[in-house]
Amino acid sequence: MTFAYWCIPIAMFLPLVWAGAAKMGATDYDNSRPREWMARQVGRAQRANWAQQNSYEAFPPFAAAVIVAHLTGSAQMIIDALAGVFILARIIHGVAYIKDKPRLRSSAWGIAFSMIIALFVV
Repeated sequence: MTFAYWCIPIAMFLPLVWAGAAKMGATDYDNSRPREWMARQVGRAQRANWAQQNSYEAFPPFAAAVIVAHLTGSAQMIIDALAGVFILARIIHGVAYIKDKPRLRSSAWGIAFSMIIALFVV
């Protein structure tokens, strides 16, 4: 399995990392109503939840782009590099979201999005 293919499950699990960050340290977390609890959060927990939601949104086009790039016979090193930059940018995006760094977050989002486009184009 190629590095780019391994990046797909990594991207798939990133939302769970941000969900864990949203719940970390919470003393009043209610697992019987997790969405209601999450909707009431503010600050860091709320931003971590937003990072989780954004990661779910970014996953399908990324996975599709990696698969399409492989199917079209693009150079493996390029596919791997683009997928790796996507993962790195998405990690930076999530951390910047949680730490309330909007410029860094938006820049990381833009880089990750451009990697998806590049994967479709190569």
